[in-house]
Amino acid sequence: MLSERSIPPLVKALIAVLAIEVIVAGLNLALPPDMSRAEQASAVALDDQGDWLRALPIKGGTWRIRADLALTDKSYIDHLLKMEDERFYEHQGIDARAIMRALLSNIHAGSVVSGGSTITMQMAKLLEPKSRTFGAKVIEACRALQLELRYSKSDILSLYLTLAPYGGNLEGVRAASLSYFGHEPESLTLGEQALLIALPQSPEARRPDRHPKAAKAARDFVLWRLQTSGAISQQQYQEAQSEPIPTKRIGFPSLAWHLAGRLASQAKGLDASIHTTLNARLQRRLEGLAREVAKQQGPASSVAIIVVEIKTRAVKAWIGSAGLDREGGWVDMGNAIRSPGSTLKPFIYGMGFDDGVIAPETRLMDAPTRFGDYQPEDFDKVFHGEVSVKEALIGSLNVPAVSVLNKIGASGFEARIEGAGVALRRPKSGLSDAGLALALGGVGVKLSDLVTLYAGLGDKGLIKPLIYEDQQMKLAPYQLGYRLLSESSATKVMNILRETSAPAGRLPAALMKVSNRPAFKTGTSYGFRDALALGVAGGYAVLVWTGRPDGGARADMTGREASAPLLFDVFDQLNTPSNLPNHMAPPKAPDALITLKSHNSGPTLLFPPNGATLYVTAAKKSLDGRLSGVEGLKLAARGQGQLRWYVAGEPLISGDDGMVWQPPSEGFYELSVVDDSGKTTTTHVRVKAIEGKVRP
Repeated sequence: MLSERSIPPLVKALIAVLAIEVIVAGLNLALPPDMSRAEQASAVALDDQGDWLRALPIKGGTWRIRADLALTDKSYIDHLLKMEDERFYEHQGIDARAIMRALLSNIHAGSVVSGGSTITMQMAKLLEPKSRTFGAKVIEACRALQLELRYSKSDILSLYLTLAPYGGNLEGVRAASLSYFGHEPESLTLGEQALLIALPQSPEARRPDRHPKAAKAARDFVLWRLQTSGAISQQQYQEAQSEPIPTKRIGFPSLAWHLAGRLASQAKGLDASIHTTLNARLQRRLEGLAREVAKQQGPASSVAIIVVEIKTRAVKAWIGSAGLDREGGWVDMGNAIRSPGSTLKPFIYGMGFDDGVIAPETRLMDAPTRFGDYQPEDFDKVFHGEVSVKEALIGSLNVPAVSVLNKIGASGFEARIEGAGVALRRPKSGLSDAGLALALGGVGVKLSDLVTLYAGLGDKGLIKPLIYEDQQMKLAPYQLGYRLLSESSATKVMNILRETSAPAGRLPAALMKVSNRPAFKTGTSYGFRDALALGVAGGYAVLVWTGRPDGGARADMTGREASAPLLFDVFDQLNTPSNLPNHMAPPKAPDALITLKSHNSGPTLLFPPNGATLYVTAAKKSLDGRLSGVEGLKLAARGQGQLRWYVAGEPLISGDDGMVWQPPSEGFYELSVVDDSGKTTTTHVRVKAIEGKVRP
């Protein structure tokens, strides 16, 4: 047996090293670094292109948005490492050279001017904040070694840029860049980079929104050090010094506040982001339209809009209210249960087609009729006598719809609707049957369920659930759906709804080329509490609701007058193609219309129609409504010889693109067109502007 003296010194040294490594490894496993802070980050909802919609703060109200090195300015990272940890990619968590250099600097200065901490050591301190003592420094060094054993350099740098403090409740370079500069850190000016490098060392004392002078001094010192080290040129140094310091924080982007917030709250994992099916550009435009309409309809009014892509059932826009600054604006009306008014009538007739009890030209009586103890009336209090099914649906007549519902059975209709996943809520508990009143809105329905039904109507009667997340899109082609109506019946209903007359100010169907001709239905609940319009066109289903979130009544606000115009505006924003109705004319024209007798009564005005509200895109809109950079409106008319246009009596000059008018401001205008015979046709329009990028 070998004695201790007989063991060679080299072997003893190797055993000692091995023992130390075993002890260190044991301690490393037994006392791992606390990564709980790194696992908490603000949830971010992104649109279908990866653009920001909305983020949620973590517990305590802190904005900690996870950094992404691939989307962070590379020169900023280079300058950060130049200032904070030049040998970051060479050391294993502790930089002996930096510590020695810092020690000599402190001795020379007679005070602590440099700590020699690496990015990894700073990361350790951010994970487990401690007071600045020698013992705390030793612990940070040990933790830095542990972090280097566990994570890659990219991971450590990403975690540092996520947890670094930037003043107030801001943590991470993304939160700081968005709040101070109003943009992501993908591209930063040299001055912005220097400020972001300076802030974490003393975030509260250098906050630019509270201490702009201190922030500028710290930024300029970083710039000086970068210039003296050769990282930037003298000219770059001088130009960066002249950049202004931000003195106010900017609010984070917040689109689709209700839906994006709900989806973000469901985000899980370290990434803490969720990719939605929403489109930020469309969402922004429709939110602007919703605010305008709500202002017009009164201080207590709100608006909800849902846009669904029929092919995938992806929700592309969700406006839950007209704004958080309005009454009830915090309520997500897209998920609210409201009366559907007459919007279920198309499905009543569709089921009647399926059951073989009616056809589009079946004659029905619109006359006072009692169904047991229930006697419905038409909305206009006028009965129209004998009408066809097509006429009854286009005119939204009540008695014919109730007659068909009575024929197919109210309970059967309700069961088929609920079989599609759409729950009908009765107004009073204990009622076993909603009865015939459900034809006229006598039940409650979630607005998102209503647009689900109409998306199915546009998909030839096949009902499928809505999709909100990008990852669900992969499953969309495999959703079997629920057959609510046959293809034939759904097509008949759609063809009838396309013949519904457009809202006031819209072109006739035959003249619609740029605008869309949706198959649509309106609905108004009792007391004008809900004004609804739902439509299908160009591969999209759209719901528009206007009303009061508290359920209060609004005088004379019908679905046709209060919501249908906005529905058409939404389809215009979608830029979908025209979709004219199939020919469903009676077999013979009335005697008086067999021959078209024409006479020259003046020019025929094609665009704009009388009484229309025209939306224009303007680069800028002043407080008094003056517009600059307006996208022109192309005027059109038909008449004898050369036509001349006038606005408020002033002539318009025709250009290469024809007669294009650029309104100078919002407001009401009188436009006139005169033909060679001197006959004049006049139209009155209202111009409203939406700020945005004008097409060249």
